[in-house]
Amino acid sequence: MCGIIGYAGHRPAVPLVVEGLRRLEYRGYDSAGTAFVQGGEMRVVRAAGKLAALEEKLASCASATATSAIGHTRWATHGVPAERNAHPHCSNDRRIAIVHNGIIENYQELKADLLAKGYTFSSETDTEVLVNLISEGMKTQGSLLEAFAWALRQAHGAYAVCLKSVDEPDTLYAARMAAPLILGVGTGENYVASDIPAFLPYTRDVVFLEDGEVVMLTASAWKVLALEDLSPLEKPVRRIQWDMQAAQKGGFRHFMLKEIFEQPRVITDCLAGRVDGDTVVLRELESLPVPRRLHIVACGTSYHAGLWGRHLLEHWARVPVSVEIASEFRYRDALLLDAGDAVLVISQSGETADTLAALRIAREHGVPVIGLCNVVGSSIAREADAVIYTQAGPEISVASTKAMCSQMVMLALMSLAWARLRPAGEAGISPEDSAGIIDALRALPGMLDAALPDMHARAREISRAYADARNFFYLGRGHCFPLALEGALKLKELSYIHAEGYASGEMKHGPIALVDPSFPTFALALDDALFPKVKSNIVEVQARQGRIIALTNPGLDIAADDVWVVPALPAPLSAFMALPALQLFSYEVADYLGKDVDQPRNLAKSVTVE
Repeated sequence: MCGIIGYAGHRPAVPLVVEGLRRLEYRGYDSAGTAFVQGGEMRVVRAAGKLAALEEKLASCASATATSAIGHTRWATHGVPAERNAHPHCSNDRRIAIVHNGIIENYQELKADLLAKGYTFSSETDTEVLVNLISEGMKTQGSLLEAFAWALRQAHGAYAVCLKSVDEPDTLYAARMAAPLILGVGTGENYVASDIPAFLPYTRDVVFLEDGEVVMLTASAWKVLALEDLSPLEKPVRRIQWDMQAAQKGGFRHFMLKEIFEQPRVITDCLAGRVDGDTVVLRELESLPVPRRLHIVACGTSYHAGLWGRHLLEHWARVPVSVEIASEFRYRDALLLDAGDAVLVISQSGETADTLAALRIAREHGVPVIGLCNVVGSSIAREADAVIYTQAGPEISVASTKAMCSQMVMLALMSLAWARLRPAGEAGISPEDSAGIIDALRALPGMLDAALPDMHARAREISRAYADARNFFYLGRGHCFPLALEGALKLKELSYIHAEGYASGEMKHGPIALVDPSFPTFALALDDALFPKVKSNIVEVQARQGRIIALTNPGLDIAADDVWVVPALPAPLSAFMALPALQLFSYEVADYLGKDVDQPRNLAKSVTVE
């Protein structure tokens, strides 16, 4: 969940590392630190809080001239957010410093062994255990590289690590196991980092590291080795097409707001090359048959996208679908033995720990896995039998917005593609209706682009009237129920207001007891077959003096405290208008309350540990 960067080159390393940490801060921001060798000594500077606190400390230090350094921005796993738990951590003799993303599950046993040998610890972290284990390995293994590999073979769990030593000040060692780590290849300089944006201003040439691989790098050379026996591995260098402009705010107040407004372009990018006339073309899926049963596995916002996609996959493609939370799926006895089963894993980052574990369980069962993710070269993309990239581009804000939009577009295209492959008469959508949906998708970017400014203004207006609420209901039926869940999640994430998403028909089965004048409800009342049912639920809430925001379409007869009208689209594509409205409402409430919209407390962008 944390962000790491290592640099070896010809530039002043500390400013470069801090700059890289700034672009990784979305991965964690409760503390930060850097380590470099100067005057033959390991220098470690750490600070609790956001990166600005580290920069303030570095400003008061003597000028660092090192051309190699490591850095870390932390999201707490082991040990509370405090400077003593911040990375980098040093060995007792201060000859080695390490940064680490992940969890060493057997660190307590390793720590007990090291304590018995006289080692002392100043933090509560598993990382300090690991760096001292490497130091212990130096006594018997002959070289730092061998000690590094020896220690990692004893460490069980997930890690991406980068190591620096006083004895080899111009060399970095790094490795990964079930946590993201990427090598950046430059001219007279090389990098490792948790994510590509950390070094993107300097190079677009990358090497995607796999689990169980170790990398050794200096300014002029790099090599990748197998952790098991340190045998050399051949790794291709790939070129990334991103540019840094994609990671700038572009005049918007926050990254989140920019990314909400990018959704029209995201839809256009999703459709590019995937729609030919009246036909959806998903070449990524051509090697796999239409599944007889599909298991969608995901977490958080991606899980909500999967719930929404189920309606389309079952109705249009007539594929039975189950949707499960990845952390639940991986620890139950999943029945994946039927011929024709397939698993679809959804993850923006492609590194979500529970989702990646679910993928591996499916592979163990011999079930084909489709990956739906945004990050090229991510673990899910590499390990799935087929991968569909969502083309959302870098998403910097911790709260996901455009990524969900892109996932929904791809789920719609998958549903149409599989419907076309059904025998005549077995699809749930006719070729004529499918062509109409494709036309609507083509028109969607322009419609949404035109609607977003007014939508934003209305969200700002309504948010002021509800920002004092301490609780919220979100109600929806059918394909709007997953949107209700997502709307509630966004309000919780951003504003810290307690919110719950419910299927509207469940209100009378208990939750309606909570409704009173101080407990408002956000109802999704769009123009579809279930509108009369939703309208009835709204009346039930109003009878208990509950305030209502009704998100609806033009021409519908509905009474509410605040009626919010958005342009109509054929259901279920109307979700593409409802989704940004929900996002903008949560954004405006949080901004009005002075919350940190892009970096909500306790959250990190990529959940790469359990």
